[in-house]
Amino acid sequence: MSLARRTLMEAAADRFGWRRAYGETTAVDALLTEQTDTAYAQAAGHAALATAKNTSALAVQPGVLDARGRVLADVLYLEGVLAGARTRRLAPELIARLEDAVGLGYELTVLLADTVRTTAAVHTASDT
Repeated sequence: MSLARRTLMEAAADRFGWRRAYGETTAVDALLTEQTDTAYAQAAGHAALATAKNTSALAVQPGVLDARGRVLADVLYLEGVLAGARTRRLAPELIARLEDAVGLGYELTVLLADTVRTTAAVHTASDT
């Protein structure tokens, strides 16, 4: 969306990370596409930086720890959203999707924790 077409509320929402609710699937799809495009546009820079600085197992560790912390915080937030959806008896298919997302999120945190442990184990093994 061009800067001229954005409202003050939209600019504030972007600045502070607020999200509004979208009642139409086309608006949701547009937002999801925008998020995906933004992430992929930033990915090239992330990959170049990671390639330059991740020269050892221990160099990889801080980035993985940071990602795990952010994922865990987001999963805990989603767990609260799920609890609210259950309390308000929202649509079963919505609750099921939230349960799937929370479960997968926790699985991702376990995989990232295992990755961090591996960085330490690989580093220790290379010292001997």
